[in-house]
Amino acid sequence: MRVLESLAKLCAVAAGLLLTAITLMTCASLIGRNTVGITLVGDFELTGVAAGAAIAMFMPWCQVRRGNIIVDFFTTRAGDRTNAALDRFGALLLGLAMALLSWRTVLGGINAFETQSGTMMLGFPVWVVYACMVPPLVLTALIGLWQALRGFGPEVHE
Repeated sequence: MRVLESLAKLCAVAAGLLLTAITLMTCASLIGRNTVGITLVGDFELTGVAAGAAIAMFMPWCQVRRGNIIVDFFTTRAGDRTNAALDRFGALLLGLAMALLSWRTVLGGINAFETQSGTMMLGFPVWVVYACMVPPLVLTALIGLWQALRGFGPEVHE
């Protein structure tokens, strides 16, 4: 689990850097547009593709930290063993859903590559976004499946 956690941290840091770069680009575009009338062409396209990739890159860390939504309204009176079993079952479902999402993202990326899909203004290749999303989705699936099989260690604090 330590390796998976380290990879999740790396994904989260990369996502943070990506969003920081996009934020700086957006600020430069807005300042240029409002001061000298020059804007960065396609800034909104780059913001959209980067945000999509960043969301996927934050998911592994969210799962490591058990930051996904847990509805415990019906289980507040259940015992610790029942809650632990339900948490592991939830991790299993999330792992399977992320595995399915990974597979479908791979297929979408292959299709985008074969059709040479690109953004409207810049022609930025869409398959690059898919390629950036697959590894963190696979990592999230692995983390969820690991947690389903091995449970949640004491190192994770809610």
